[in-house]
Amino acid sequence: MTAGGPALPYRPTSRWLILDGQGRVLLFRFQFAEGPLAGTGFWATPGGGCELGESFEEAARRELFEETGLTVADPGPQVAQVRVSFRLPDGRMADVDQRFYLLRTEDFGLSSAGWTEEERGVLVEHRWWSPEDIAASTQTIWPEELAAILSRL
Repeated sequence: MTAGGPALPYRPTSRWLILDGQGRVLLFRFQFAEGPLAGTGFWATPGGGCELGESFEEAARRELFEETGLTVADPGPQVAQVRVSFRLPDGRMADVDQRFYLLRTEDFGLSSAGWTEEERGVLVEHRWWSPEDIAASTQTIWPEELAAILSRL
């Protein structure tokens, strides 16, 4: 226990910064209609939690395929790390350790064939965002540091 109460459960995640030829990043819009996050909506990069015993790199490859249909043999080095506490879709608070990988690609036909039932219920849109669009947006975009991360790539 810490002085502020019990430590939050640790949740390692791998996320992707997928950039097209114009330097725009692919983001998904999540919209929750039910459960603890009902009424919540935000934009975020593709990716998700590491499964038990899975490395960040293994999770990155799996998540890339599941959420976009793209495959890579090696995700390359991590280009950013963001650690934040937030509420998971099941309502639990967690200490989320997000590791980001970079993929530069041309436009591609995004495949939702690998989406879970939960993802099909909350992933309502995808869009390519320029860094300027992100900086000017009033919508919630995660991570909050995304524009700054992109400026360093």
